[in-house]
Amino acid sequence: MFVTRNSGAEVLIVHRSAVQGGYWHVVAGGVEPGETATEAAKRELREETGLVADAVAGLEVVEYVYRLTEEPADRRNQYDPSVAEVRVTCFHVAAPDEWEPKLDWEHDDHRWCDPGEAFKILRWPATAQALRELLILKSG
Repeated sequence: MFVTRNSGAEVLIVHRSAVQGGYWHVVAGGVEPGETATEAAKRELREETGLVADAVAGLEVVEYVYRLTEEPADRRNQYDPSVAEVRVTCFHVAAPDEWEPKLDWEHDDHRWCDPGEAFKILRWPATAQALRELLILKSG
């Protein structure tokens, strides 16, 4: 989930705690049984930051696929052996300009940064590319 504020000038980046790998990322998580991707995105956003997506504008979508071999071995082992690729649906939500996240246990820090800085510090290149695409769609 890409969270922006101030008309897209700031992007929320969250730092995964050491238990979660210790890297900069965006709000993310999996779809639970019985959920749609949209429902999962809203739940993860609420759980990880306290933001309720129904109360803000947006929910634009960008999708990408990456090979499971890009994941560390411990993460790959969580998938069925027949899975070779992971499909990711990235949503965007515009937060109120003054809003600040209330982070859960998965994160130990956050920052608001301009998109250019976000592209540089996000751990996964595919995530940065999805953010670029989303911002191009939004401005187009």
